[in-house]
Amino acid sequence: MLQQTTVTAVIPYYERFLNLFPSVEALAAAEDGAVMAAWAGLGYYARARNLLACARAVAARGGVFPASVDALRALPGIGDYTAAAVGAIAFGLPVVPVDGNVERVVSRLLAVETPLPQAKPAIRAAAARFAEDPAMRAAPSDTVQALFDLGAMICVPAAPACALCPWVDACEGRRLGIAASLPRKAPKAARPRRYGAHFRLSDAAGQVLLRRRPPSGLLGGMTEIPGTEWRAEPWPRAEALALAPVPAAWTRWGTVRHVFTHFELWLDVYAAHLPVIPPAAVGDGFLCPEADLSSQALPSLMAKCLALGQNTGEKTGEPAHPAPSAILV
Repeated sequence: MLQQTTVTAVIPYYERFLNLFPSVEALAAAEDGAVMAAWAGLGYYARARNLLACARAVAARGGVFPASVDALRALPGIGDYTAAAVGAIAFGLPVVPVDGNVERVVSRLLAVETPLPQAKPAIRAAAARFAEDPAMRAAPSDTVQALFDLGAMICVPAAPACALCPWVDACEGRRLGIAASLPRKAPKAARPRRYGAHFRLSDAAGQVLLRRRPPSGLLGGMTEIPGTEWRAEPWPRAEALALAPVPAAWTRWGTVRHVFTHFELWLDVYAAHLPVIPPAAVGDGFLCPEADLSSQALPSLMAKCLALGQNTGEKTGEPAHPAPSAILV
């Protein structure tokens, strides 16, 4: 959970997750939808799918994790960093996982001025040499966690507390007066923008039409309200409504803006209410009582879409927002 997410955001999810799935075996036996629902809101949902696949692989081994870096790396969803972190912290292997904190410490200690990401191989190679230190070999778990804490608490991004650093005399970046500017980063390219339209269809029984996304790919396996594909050009109203689940008096609620790692998404959200939703409109989706929406594996993007209409008079067709360009970020 801590990959790509802050500790503060993770804590309540982590506690709830462990209550639901207290062991590897419990997680391995869980339904995919239950795991995705417990993950909903954390983003980067491939992590949840990989975690579930990993739990099932470990359960097939009798619930025992392998104790070598290579064998850990062979498990679903475990790459170099996670294999090294688990190896060092759980099994006492003399290996150094390189996260953002360790990357920053090493780049300053050695005054690595090559910008990221080009500098990553050199930084990883330098960090690997820590494994040869006697202190590392005597206490790998403590050493790795000390490196993490050094970067998180002292060698911080904007204003490193160099006077408190145990490596202050050895730090080449401090000697050159450039520590605070490291690691350097190459300019980020502007995110491309994509557009889509999604449709909230409800009925007199208090149900909402939902569907599940394909198991792989972006937001794979998550639940959503039906919508168009996401493309590079905006969807004109008539073109979007031609792809709605059913012809109806669709009201435009507003626009949701959501930022993914590699692109920015703008979704127009439309709503309609029918006495009964016809089976043809349901298709391969399903009807969910509004009271149960919170239990669904809804990604934060879909939660934003639904939040647009929290105060809407949908049954009368009145829009939730007076301005059609209303944006919820």
